Amino acid sequence: MSIQLNAIFIHNGRIKTMAGPEFIGSLLIEGTKIKALGENLEAPAHASVIEADGHWVLPGFIDAHTHVGIGEEIYRIEGDDLNEMTDPVTPELRAIDGINPEDEGFKDARLGGVTSVFTGPGSGNVIGGTSVVVKTAGNIIDKMILRDPAGLKIAFGENPKGVYGEQKKMPMTRMATAALLRQALIDAETYREKLEQGRSDLEKKPERELGLDVLVQVLERKIPLRAHAHRADDIMTAIRIAREFRVDLVLDHCTEGHKIAAELAEYGYPAVVGPSLINRAKVELKDKTFKTAGILVKAGVKVAIMTDHSVTPIEHLPLLAALAMKDGLDEEEALKAITINPAEILGVSDRVGSLEVGKDADIVIWSAHPLTLEAKTLHVFINGEIIRD
Repeated sequence: MSIQLNAIFIHNGRIKTMAGPEFIGSLLIEGTKIKALGENLEAPAHASVIEADGHWVLPGFIDAHTHVGIGEEIYRIEGDDLNEMTDPVTPELRAIDGINPEDEGFKDARLGGVTSVFTGPGSGNVIGGTSVVVKTAGNIIDKMILRDPAGLKIAFGENPKGVYGEQKKMPMTRMATAALLRQALIDAETYREKLEQGRSDLEKKPERELGLDVLVQVLERKIPLRAHAHRADDIMTAIRIAREFRVDLVLDHCTEGHKIAAELAEYGYPAVVGPSLINRAKVELKDKTFKTAGILVKAGVKVAIMTDHSVTPIEHLPLLAALAMKDGLDEEEALKAITINPAEILGVSDRVGSLEVGKDADIVIWSAHPLTLEAKTLHVFINGEIIRD
């Protein structure tokens, strides 16, 4: 006897899949997945029908850089687990151990149509720890995970030198920041060699070190370095080190990326741009502009747009994409920057980022085009479940 899955039929929507042309039609959810979609789809007898009435139907948005759950905005020390600022090199830290699923930011994300986020440590340390990709619904973080670990946070520029310079310890300069990162990667190379030797000679097997275990994952290109870098010279330092050690790299913030767009396209690393809707709180933000995303895309760089929540509230992710569009980013590219592009950058495009058969049923029905001010979320689905109706 076959088991009948829970089914929801979204009828007569303006469906933008982000994997093909948009069309007026329907979409069938069975269980947690997208079962079918098309212009002339008929509702199965067992399905609950939601009438979309021609409203926009898109994949749930993805914020490719946040601190939701680990830097709770309404708390100070009680909910602030962003930075372990007692040691500049802490690759052993895991964001999953500091995320509170009851952070109000997750609720705000859902209200704004954001169904998946990348979240993790801040930029106080040269190496801050590993980040995760999670769904924005759930009460147990382990069950919300899309990818863990999803990247290792590293930071350049003002933040780490500001934290440790005040303590009169390394790094006080940009040179020291780069040196500490290089040394950590060199130590990981040595550790990996000893692990290899230990496979055939147990006496040579090193004692396990959590931080080096993580750095070995970086060296083996299982996870990328996620580089906090605003200034053009800091961006190039991140690239220099990534090329030196042949590791994967994602450029976070990339505030002055527009100044070196051709070079970034040549090297081929993706950029997670933003947040641009903030004041110039420090010197390295002096040339921030909403034009950056459009310039990078035109140069050939894969771009995602971020809120850096709670720096910019996460529910405003589509607004940031709209403002980038206002300053030169093509409309289709603006939508890609908060759907399929972040999914690909984060390594989760097999499950989210577009409306395709077999992918997770993370779907939002909008009252109007989501990059307009009047747009509101009418229905939000995560894993096939109506989260907001």
